[in-house]
Amino acid sequence: MELKRALEKTKGSYYAFVVAVLTYVNNKRTRYEIVMDYLRQTPEASTEDILEFISRQDDFVEDAAFETAEKIV
Repeated sequence: MELKRALEKTKGSYYAFVVAVLTYVNNKRTRYEIVMDYLRQTPEASTEDILEFISRQDDFVEDAAFETAEKIV
């Protein structure tokens, strides 16, 4: 749970932020490594910085609700 601890210590951390990032990384193992590398390289990153970083990942839309909704319709 190294990632969880790091997220909890992030400037501006809040419960929904931690849950959202953990959910994102749990869907693909490679995401864990990418996020951990970012946190190690950018220890001063805020919650906004981390969420922006994640939202810029190529596979971010794979988990987006609107993407799932389009597949259902």
